[in-house]
Amino acid sequence: MSNMHRIHWFDEQIRGGRFPNSSWLAREFEISRRQAQRDIEYMASSLRAPLVYMAKYRGYCYEDQTFRLPHLYMTEEEQRVLKYLAHRYRHYDYDQSDAVKRVAHLLERFTLEEQQMGSSELPVFSAQPKQLQFFELLSHAITDLRRVHIHYRDHDGERQFSLCPLKMISQFNADYVVGYEADPVQQVAIRLEGIVHVSILDERFEYRSDTLLGGWEEPLPVRKPFVAEVRLKELQQMDLWQGYRIQARHDQIYSIEFYDTDAFLQHLFVSEWEELLSPGWLRRKLQQSAEGLIDRLAIKRKQNVE
Repeated sequence: MSNMHRIHWFDEQIRGGRFPNSSWLAREFEISRRQAQRDIEYMASSLRAPLVYMAKYRGYCYEDQTFRLPHLYMTEEEQRVLKYLAHRYRHYDYDQSDAVKRVAHLLERFTLEEQQMGSSELPVFSAQPKQLQFFELLSHAITDLRRVHIHYRDHDGERQFSLCPLKMISQFNADYVVGYEADPVQQVAIRLEGIVHVSILDERFEYRSDTLLGGWEEPLPVRKPFVAEVRLKELQQMDLWQGYRIQARHDQIYSIEFYDTDAFLQHLFVSEWEELLSPGWLRRKLQQSAEGLIDRLAIKRKQNVE
C-alpha cells in the first residue's frame, strides 16, 4: 500500500479533530512506529503540511486550517462526482449565489474532457451514493430522449410510473428531475431523495424546444435546517462534523445543522458523541429507534434459544 493512502487517512483524522499520532497510524495500517513517523515527517518536509504536535491531546493538528494535500491525480470517478457538484452549484440561487456559481464554473473546467458520463460503475460513497447513481441514469435518459420507469416513495406512500425526463434542477437544497408522464404541459418535479429505483426504458419520446415550461429555475426560498445540540467527545477543528455543518459551539456542545431527519438519525447511530441535548422530538425518535432495535435483537435471541 502506498504511503499516500496512509497520508490521506492521517489528513482525514486531523480534519475530523481526532489528533492522530504515529501510534494510531502504525496500528491502523499494521506498520512499524518508525515507518509511521517517516510518513508524518514526509508530510511536514515534502508536502509542507503545517503539522503541530499538541501535547495536551497527544497528537497532531494543522496550524493553518486552509492547508490542503496536493492532488496527484484525478480518477474518472472523481471527475464524475465533480460534474455532479458543478450541477448543484450551478443551480444555487440563494445567499452569495454569484460566488457559488463561480465555483461551479471552476469545477466544470476540471470535467471538460468528461463530456458524457461513461458506463463504468460509480464508486461507493458514504454520502448518498444512490442519488449519484440516479443522477447519472437520468442524465443519460435526458440526453438520449428515453423514458424511464421510476419506483417512488414519499409521505403519500409508494407508487410506480414512467416519465419523460426533460431537465435536472436543484431547489430547496435538493435535486429534482423535471418531466411528464403523458401530457407535455402537465410537468412535475420528482425529488431524487424519494426515488427507490429507476431504470431506462427502450421507449423514446420527442423533444421540442418549447416543451420545457418556465418557472422551474425561479429562485425559491431556501428550506431552513433543523438544529441539534450535541455534546461531542472530541474537539472539532473544522466547521463540519463529518459532513454536517456546525452552526455554533460552546465548550464541547455543538449546534449541528441537518435537513434529513432519517439520515441524521443514522449518522447518530454510527458516530461517536456523548449527549444529545435537543431538540426533544429528535431525542424521542432516536430513543424509539434504539428501543425498536433492542426489541428485535431480544426476539431473535429468544428464537435462537428455543
